[in-house]
Parts: sequence; structure tokens; C-alpha cells
Amino acid sequence: MTSSALKTAFAHADRFRSNLESRPPKAPASAEMLELAFGLPTPEHGLDADTVIDELAAAAEPGLMGMAGPRFFGWVIGASHEAGVAADWLASAWGQNAGNFHASPAAAMAEKAASRWLLDILNLPQDSSVGFVTGATMANFTCLAAARSEVLCRVGWDVEADGLMGAPAVTVFIGADAHATVLNALQYLGMGRKRVVAIETDDQGRMRPTALEAKIQATVGPKIVVAQAGQINTGAIDPMSDIVKICRAAGAWLHVDGAFGLWANASSLLRSQTIGIEGADSWATDGHKWLQLPYETGFAIVRHPAAHRRAMNINASYLPETNGAQYEASQYVPELSRRARGFATWALLRALGRDGVERMVVGHCDFARYLADKLKPEVGIRVENKVRLNQVIISFGGAEADQQMRDTLTKAVILEIQNRNRVFVEGGDWRGHWVLRVSIISEPTQQADIELLADEIIKAWKKVHETHAMLASPKA
Repeated sequence: MTSSALKTAFAHADRFRSNLESRPPKAPASAEMLELAFGLPTPEHGLDADTVIDELAAAAEPGLMGMAGPRFFGWVIGASHEAGVAADWLASAWGQNAGNFHASPAAAMAEKAASRWLLDILNLPQDSSVGFVTGATMANFTCLAAARSEVLCRVGWDVEADGLMGAPAVTVFIGADAHATVLNALQYLGMGRKRVVAIETDDQGRMRPTALEAKIQATVGPKIVVAQAGQINTGAIDPMSDIVKICRAAGAWLHVDGAFGLWANASSLLRSQTIGIEGADSWATDGHKWLQLPYETGFAIVRHPAAHRRAMNINASYLPETNGAQYEASQYVPELSRRARGFATWALLRALGRDGVERMVVGHCDFARYLADKLKPEVGIRVENKVRLNQVIISFGGAEADQQMRDTLTKAVILEIQNRNRVFVEGGDWRGHWVLRVSIISEPTQQADIELLADEIIKAWKKVHETHAMLASPKA
């Protein structure tokens, strides 16, 4: 790419980011419009890079969501902080393969330094190993691969060499309200989605320790327990201290899926919800959520580096031997050739600092409680969860409506808000009924955006309620 193309790309990116506050959060283009814009005939001859970048921006921008803006509350995703974006641009421009120290010494040592900062800010054991992966799904995969390796090694089985055929059965215990990506990780590891032992949860989706203890005591052989920090609907965190004690007594590996909730451990004000979490054996979290990194950065954190390396290590004759002073990132991830994710992580942690991370996380949780308190007095609006972190789930219709009607009204409210396109929210299933899900996790979000969000929810509900009442009333 030429220097001119880089300047053109910067101009498009800068204009897009500058207009995020005024841009509707929902993409205006339809699938048909975007297919027409992108679906050109196969190019027979090349164009100059500057023209191609202009064409790409023109085709893509009508289909871009306002995810990096202050009024996007649809899913638990962050807003790509400008420090991380800028560092990520440099990583692309530098074109480094971060597979090992010899391929890119700078990429390796940036990861090493960022790992140390990350463990310190998250208040996790400083001797843990960290793998920089694409996101929480691969972080769960990587951590659970280390878990599988270690629990089988303890009973004399080398799963890396001998595979799973004939191996002792590993029992995985998981909360009934665990995120689907954990099950996907188990599927990828050959441990099965359906072979897990589901543990009863409370009304907020937290694993019940007594139920876990009963199931784990009735099981022999290698054991892995998957706990959760941040239930995707309620934001609830499993009672870690109790679960840690149960796992230690049973000799089980404890993994924590902390895609976003692990960041509560970075705050002295929120850490009462995560007491004991540092006693786990591994933790998975996302970088693009509360840390606001660009996409394709997650962290697989393992208390036992030897198990981590054993599960992920790759060897080939052409790969240079390492010494103690070097840092080999490929020992902790499933990839060899990969993006240099450490640069953006280093830059963003440097830009925010410990206090900036805590201030952002606590601020979002304060916004969530404020929103819930503002909605609760409204007749027909029900906040379904105890708001402890950044998640608020809401249903509509009130006590006079049956469950089917509440689902219908809730879906109608979501659609009305999306059609108004001043804020973006989405829905989901919670315990067999539909809810509006609000995820407050975008760094640019301010008090005014929460006021607007509350106003849009109330206005949409009143319009849907009025329309429903008119349709339900008997005709004269």
C-alpha cells in the first residue's frame, strides 16, 4: 500500500470516528444494498490502492453499526478506544509476525510487559502465564486445553501425545446459565457439549455451591469446574470463594469464564463480588469488552505456566531455540503466525492506567444502576435482574399480562427502539421469556446518553402499550 493510501484510510477513519456521536447507532443499509455495493464482478485488472480504499469506505460505511459510539447498548462489546486503535494501525503498518521472539523481538517483549501490567491490574497471581488470543472464546479454549492437559497428566495420561482415545474420562462441571462459547470450547477440545454436568443456579444465574459440592463428591476421576464472572444477561458473578474451596478439596481444576466480569476484580469498589477469584487455576477474558481494545484481542490466563505451555507449545526444526531472556508468545496460544496484539494492549493500558480502568468500569456499573432506578417506577416496566455490574434486563407488560403477552410486548418495544434509531438495544431469552438487554460498556458513554436511553425505552413502551390497548379494545 502506498503512502497516499494510508493517508486516505486515515482520513476516512478519522471522519467516521469524529461523527460517531451524531451517527445513528443502527446501520441504515439493507443486506441487498450492501450486496450490490460489494458484489462487483471479479476484478480482472488491479486499481491503485488509494482508489480501492475510497471504494471500500463508500461500500462499507452505510452498513457500519455505531459500536464505537456512546449510544450502543446492544451487546457486551466495547468501543475501540483511540489509543488502542492507533497502536493497532501501527501494528498493521509494521507488519510483524508475533509468533516468536526471533520473528519480532519488539512484539514479544510488548506482550511480556503488557501481561505483567494486566495481571497486576486484574489482581491475579503475578506468576501466571498469559496468552494473547482472538477473544474470550479462544481464551476459554486455551485455558480449558491447559486444564485438560493437567488433570489428565495427574493420572498419568499424556493427552498431547496420545490424544483422547482411551484416556480416562474427564468430568466437566458447569453452571446451568453458562455462556454458549464455553460449550463451544469444550466441543472444539473433543470433550463434548452434552457431556457436561450442569450445576443448578440461583435466580441471577449464579452457580449454587451446595449443588456443585454434591455433584463433585459423587464423581471419581479427573475433574474440571467452569465458573462464571459476569452472566451474560444479569451480570452476576458466581460465589468464587466457596467454589474455590470445593475445587481444592476435590482436586479439580477451576476455570473462570470472565469475558467481562473479571474486570470487576480491577476495582476496589466492586471486588466484594469477586472475592476468592484469584484462587482459580485459569481465567479467560476479552480485551475488546471493558478494556476497549480493537477486536481480536483476548487473554488466556493460567496459574500453572507449565500446563499452559504443554497444551499449546509448538516445535519445528526451523523454529529457533529460545533462552531464558526471550519471551516466546507462541507457547501460550494455538497460533504460530499471528497478529502482534501486544502493541495495542500495551498502549491502552499505558493510556488508561490502573485508575482509568477502574474509573471506567465503576462508572458503567453506576450508569446501569441509575438506569434501573429510573425505569422501575414506570408502570408496566419491570427490571428483571439485581443490577450489580453493567447489565440491565427489562420486560414489559406488568403483572396483568401473561407470559406470552409480555414476550410480545417486549419484542415490540425493542423493535420500536431500533426503528427510532437514537440508541441501540437488543433482546434475548432469560429463563424462558424474552427480555430487552442493556449492556453499558462503551467508554464514550456519558450521563446524557443514559438519560436518552431511559427516555427512549419509556417512550417506546408507552407507544407499544397504547397501540396494544387500541387493538385489544372492543370495537364500537
